[in-house]
Amino acid sequence: MSTLLWIKALHVIFMVAWFAGIFYLPRLFVYHAMTNQPAVDDQLKVMERKLLYFVTPFAILTLIFGVTLMVMYGSAWVAASGWLHVKLVLVALLYGYHGYCFKLLSDFKNNRNTRSHRFYRVFNEFPVLLLFAVVILAIVKPF
Repeated sequence: MSTLLWIKALHVIFMVAWFAGIFYLPRLFVYHAMTNQPAVDDQLKVMERKLLYFVTPFAILTLIFGVTLMVMYGSAWVAASGWLHVKLVLVALLYGYHGYCFKLLSDFKNNRNTRSHRFYRVFNEFPVLLLFAVVILAIVKPF
């Protein structure tokens, strides 16, 4: 079996695991922004921290296997794949989103959150929309 297929499979596996956390973390932020109970606040702080630190290695491995795929396909393929350039911009936004989650985690940890649960509900939708676009680009390759 081709090494390339194994690298693709690992890339997709770690991407799915990463997204599981990226989808759930903002939902915890929604609940956290809604609570005024100290015990619940403390529990959510632990859950948020553990989840973000659990999925961060998946984000890193997704990146490693994605870059490995580009190297294996070669620079000519990368240059000729317009869809890939758009996908990489969207992926960069996802990594920015992930990084921003660390800032939000810190805000909650230090009791500095100023955002409402409504903000986090909208914030929760961003990676879903990006995932749709990234998957369509990777599968359909429209340009």
